[in-house]
Amino acid sequence: MSGDREGLDESADRWLVDKVRGGDIDAYEVLIRRHRDRIYRIALRMLGNPHDAEDIAQDVTIQLWTAVSGFLGSASFTTWLYRVVVNRCHNHIRRQARTRTRAVLDEDPAPAPGADDAAVARDQAAATVRAIAALPPPLRAALVLVQMEGLSYRDAAEITDVPEATVRGRLHRARKQLVDHMRSWS
Repeated sequence: MSGDREGLDESADRWLVDKVRGGDIDAYEVLIRRHRDRIYRIALRMLGNPHDAEDIAQDVTIQLWTAVSGFLGSASFTTWLYRVVVNRCHNHIRRQARTRTRAVLDEDPAPAPGADDAAVARDQAAATVRAIAALPPPLRAALVLVQMEGLSYRDAAEITDVPEATVRGRLHRARKQLVDHMRSWS
């Protein structure tokens, strides 16, 4: 049943893309509404910073109006869109290479009985976000697309424009680096 849904979604996307290419602003708005959450979620997971993710999401949605002409239809629209988002995130990471990406977390909870467990959990979550943000962009992309977004190796390979075996290797190295980094929390 989900395969039928994906086929319908892909058909709807292709129809909307054709309309957008013809200058239909309403179709563009529908296309953006359909994919905005995915765009933001991938950017957030790639960058680890909600503000940067929002900037990337806005840039991609603005860019989409003109970039859709570059969508040739050889892949699904979603695959093409994920590639645009991942590439935009890689560019952002390269520009920010001198400054370390920091996660924006809620303020520490006020001291209260039992707050130690919450503080430890918050610290561990912050350490995990920092560890993911510290991964090299190719490893981070594999982790985000396969592990966090639940895409297949094949889809992640198509998005990142590398062989499937490379995605598998990158995911393995990303997981190993995360385990090594988080070992102190065990």
